[in-house]
Amino acid sequence: MTTQPSTIRRRTLLRRAGAATGAALFSSLGYQPAWAQGSDAPEKKEVKIGFIPLTDCASVVMASVLGIDQKYGVKIIPSKEASWAGVRDKLVNGELDMSHVLWGLIYGVHMGTSGPKKDMAVLMNLNHNGQAITLSKKLADKGAVDGPSLAKLMTTEKREYTFAQTFPTGTHAMWLYYWLAAYGINPMKDAKIITVPPPQMVANMRVGNMDGYCVGEPWGHRAIMDGIGVTGVTTQDIWKDHPEKALGTTGEFVKKYPNTCRAVVAAIIEAGKWIDASLQNKLKMAETVADKSYVNTGVDAINQRILGRYQNGLGKTWDDPNHMKFYNDGMVGMPYLSDGMWFLTQHKRWGLVKDHPDYLGIAKQINQIDLYKQAALAAKATVPKDVMRTSKLVDGVVWDGKDPKKYAESFKVLG
Repeated sequence: MTTQPSTIRRRTLLRRAGAATGAALFSSLGYQPAWAQGSDAPEKKEVKIGFIPLTDCASVVMASVLGIDQKYGVKIIPSKEASWAGVRDKLVNGELDMSHVLWGLIYGVHMGTSGPKKDMAVLMNLNHNGQAITLSKKLADKGAVDGPSLAKLMTTEKREYTFAQTFPTGTHAMWLYYWLAAYGINPMKDAKIITVPPPQMVANMRVGNMDGYCVGEPWGHRAIMDGIGVTGVTTQDIWKDHPEKALGTTGEFVKKYPNTCRAVVAAIIEAGKWIDASLQNKLKMAETVADKSYVNTGVDAINQRILGRYQNGLGKTWDDPNHMKFYNDGMVGMPYLSDGMWFLTQHKRWGLVKDHPDYLGIAKQINQIDLYKQAALAAKATVPKDVMRTSKLVDGVVWDGKDPKKYAESFKVLG
């Protein structure tokens, strides 16, 4: 008992030191006048951050596990969630402070197209690449192993084809729709689309509930390991270095706790940089997130594709340099305005929003560009100069954000 008070004092000192360190980091950057009450210390010390069991929750988890969060004066409390709909509800009602979340979910809530309308915020992008569209072994046995062969089978063998995504306005829905449409398949008319939480994808395919699905790892590779599916395409082959998960919260939370948001973003940027820094770090991350507290799967389901070692379930193997990245020389974290606008163009394309929205205006409302830049400087991360970027997608169409209305209306296949 005599040691208990000193132990408590040490812990208190450590916590204070962590907060002081975080405050000093931001003060040294010259941002103090913008901080609440003239202080850059985080207003809220413990931050509950939701995540879905997916490999791309890793930077949030590792920021906590490695104690990087304490360096910036906050404590991240990771909260395992069952579905994206659950994440949406808990963000909106305040049960979660932030979450590892789908870009399209945040934009959908802000627009009122995926639940109750509420002002939302994207604090940063969490990862690039690393998702996949899996086709059932039954389809593969009939020759449907990629986009062209799937389109051919659906034309010659008429029946109801069912594909799953993880949330109606989310990234996986948009990758699935875009890929199908690139081969002349209208996802709104030629197929039945269902919503399934990521960890339940493999089990549903095993019992024959769907012909294909789009989801994040490790649930693409898990289907290969279990012999029930094949990889039709990776999402990096749909759009190299595409935006994937975001760190999302409500607009209200950002306004109330700006310093906390900056501190959390800085910690997660640093964790992402740590993951991408070495093979050893990636393997350590895979061991950590495979635990039942996080993704709850075998390490071997994670540690291959995180290194870019792919197999498609049909005997083909390859090394993909465009595998899942968490830092990517500083390119990952920036919440590019053009990335957010792209999701709005697809929501309009597929009839999820009726009229053309103010694409750029909404992206500026949601994406916290200035806050991200400040946090990135604190984390000594490279900050991209431009908040817009240009990309060519799988169908050869270029997206640069310059004329989103024209882009949304330009596709041959529309909803």
